[in-house]
Amino acid sequence: MSATETALLHYRLDASRSRFTVQVFAEGLLSVFGHNPVIAVRGFGGDVKFMPGTLESASLLMLVRTDSLAVASDVSRKDRQEIESKMLREVLEIARYPEIVYMSTRVTPRRINERRYQIRINGQLSLHGVAREFPINANVSVGDGGLRARGQFTLRQSDYNIKPVSVAAGTLKVKNELKLSFDIIASEQ
Repeated sequence: MSATETALLHYRLDASRSRFTVQVFAEGLLSVFGHNPVIAVRGFGGDVKFMPGTLESASLLMLVRTDSLAVASDVSRKDRQEIESKMLREVLEIARYPEIVYMSTRVTPRRINERRYQIRINGQLSLHGVAREFPINANVSVGDGGLRARGQFTLRQSDYNIKPVSVAAGTLKVKNELKLSFDIIASEQ
């Protein structure tokens, strides 16, 4: 290992202590009869590495198991099973695309104080067989053996060759834009 590699701080993402959700919205003539479910992303991991004292050198790798997404909203058991089945098999096609990968290419921080930053992560999101540049903004705090990143962003399903679910001749469908929110905890290694 080089001196630079040993000097890097290394943090491991902890899904059990984090919150990562996808808000889905119904649209169309019959949207009042549809659900706007919150989907929990439960199975993810990854690493953050950077030189002490600066996040400009930071790198992020995050892997999400597509089979770990589950309805977190209070809906009937029947609706939960139907939503999850359609989401996993038809939308995400988990047998074909078992992972979603995000890899940073550049991090631009703005220091708020000694422990807090506003950052912009430029990176590549690989989802459903499509890899695209995708920026994410986050508020990050570092210290006491941990790192915490919070934020939200919008993702367009069609950018990743995903056709939003549509039923009843299009009178009830899922909006193309999904709202993702995260509060990710990582522990120093």
